[in-house]
Amino acid sequence: MLRTARMVTTISEIDAGLWDGLANPEAPTRNPFVSHAFLRALESSGSVGDGTGWRAAHIVLEEGGEIVGATPTYLKDHSQGEYIFDHHWADAYHRAGGRYYPKLLTAVPFTPASGARLLAATPERRLALASSIAQVAGRLGLASAHVNFTTADDASTLAAAGFMQRQGIQYHWLNKGYDDYETFLSSLSSRKRKAIKRERREAAPNGVTFRSLRGADIEERHWDAFWRFYQDTGERKWGRPYLTRDFFRTIADTMPDQILMIIAERSGRPVAGALNFIGGDTLYGRYWGRTEEWPFLHFEVCYHQAIEFAIQHKLSRVEAGAQGDHKLARGYEPIATLSSHWMADPAFRAAIARYLEQERAHGEAEIEALKDYTPFRRVQDSSAS
Repeated sequence: MLRTARMVTTISEIDAGLWDGLANPEAPTRNPFVSHAFLRALESSGSVGDGTGWRAAHIVLEEGGEIVGATPTYLKDHSQGEYIFDHHWADAYHRAGGRYYPKLLTAVPFTPASGARLLAATPERRLALASSIAQVAGRLGLASAHVNFTTADDASTLAAAGFMQRQGIQYHWLNKGYDDYETFLSSLSSRKRKAIKRERREAAPNGVTFRSLRGADIEERHWDAFWRFYQDTGERKWGRPYLTRDFFRTIADTMPDQILMIIAERSGRPVAGALNFIGGDTLYGRYWGRTEEWPFLHFEVCYHQAIEFAIQHKLSRVEAGAQGDHKLARGYEPIATLSSHWMADPAFRAAIARYLEQERAHGEAEIEALKDYTPFRRVQDSSAS
């Protein structure tokens, strides 16, 4: 059967049911970020598109005229909003006289959460998609193609198609069958357990309460407050928030059941909040901000409340975003993340391969070293204070 790959410039060209059937065929591994609703919200809200440096270039695989595979892909004019850092690669290529941008990126914009990127039902079709990414980059005369935050299966498939693998580190909380939050605390060393209890008390001074809101419980006033929080974080961290107000308005309408908003209120007035997305078995912490600040507020809103929710709803893990070894003391563990990279220039590819080999060895050693800093008991600790 004739198999072809082509590029589409908006996800709206692809039927939502068809896309979601490829992206999330099994409920336990459902990933909200590769859903049609999430990716369309990015496009329709202007968070990606003209003037953003992100231009939709989704690749669809067809057999007999029917779509049987797809990738969430973009032409990038910069390396911002990716959380896999290749700025020094771009600088080196430019110094050598090359043109690094635009580049081809298969990823979910502004979202450092691992998930499927080769959306197809069979290994053969996933390999065809992997090869198509490199072929599209080659046809467009691009220097490189990248696939960020892949699954291990996708990374193996991409390697078979000539991509180089890169490893990073994140911190995830893993649910080890805890009955409740106290059971989780009892798994920690006495010193760490006491520290977390003290931290949580200080994060909730008089007049402060925390609320977990889902679906219709998230009112327009909560979204307005969260928009203020998000702008504050964006201005402090990267100068300009990546997402528009319309993005949040759209996801509130199109995927409310997959959203968890944790709000801190002082005397009934929202002063901080975190926006999380609920997957099949995972809670994804994504955005946070505040208009007031006091000790441990960030840790409570983003980490402790997320753990409580995950235990209560029997979720397997909490992924709290990129970076942050301060998460270790709160029960999060170091986890390897994967990305895959293709370079058109053989000499540049060889140089990047050497770099990645050294980086990978360092990263594996770092993960092993970081495991020594997790707060879990290593010997029997009978204290429950």
